[in-house]
Amino acid sequence: MTVRKKDNLRKKPELHADVKAKVDSQKWFYTDEVKEHFFKPKNFMDEKTSKTYKASGIGLVGSPACGDMMKVWIKINPKTERIIDMKWSTFGCASALASTSMLSVMVTEKKGMPIEDALKIKPQDIVARLGSLPARKFHCSVLGDKALRAAINDYFRKTGQTKRIITEGARVIDKATGITDKDIEEAVLEGADTLEKLQQKLKVGIGNPACLPEVEQLLRFYKEKYSG
Repeated sequence: MTVRKKDNLRKKPELHADVKAKVDSQKWFYTDEVKEHFFKPKNFMDEKTSKTYKASGIGLVGSPACGDMMKVWIKINPKTERIIDMKWSTFGCASALASTSMLSVMVTEKKGMPIEDALKIKPQDIVARLGSLPARKFHCSVLGDKALRAAINDYFRKTGQTKRIITEGARVIDKATGITDKDIEEAVLEGADTLEKLQQKLKVGIGNPACLPEVEQLLRFYKEKYSG
């Protein structure tokens, strides 16, 4: 009887050349910069800590029910209008985490980015700082800059600068406050599930009660959309 050597029993089967090529290519799927921001995210904040964080503005985009969701908190120096701090939290993939982590660095470095410059940031700018993202993950970089702009709009609203609010593909519902359908959607996602809660959060309809029927209609629509 022939006895097989122990080493032969432990020897792993060779991978087919095509399979091996695909496995090896995974090493280059994300850049080192993406990996750094994914494994060691900068300026991340959990929900518990956020309760005591005094933000100048808060932005929320997406929904956990639909997939990725991004929430951003910013602090702005009212004298210089520079973003001196940005915190964030997200439900999402490695690309979403890395993109928002990098964004938080971009807007707070060099003593803080002016608001007007921050509003001009594009997903391509974030991807460039990360050294690229896979094409099918590019959309993940969009969440961060949208959430940042939502947070800046929130700052404008809180400081009475409604004329500076930028509406992106949104419809203004309350012309007195500049509140859009997107603002109402985001407020519902944050838990404003009654008209009273909406008004406490957004002041919508308080100075312009004529818009309240449409506000209530949108409230019902978004509650049904996200809560069933």
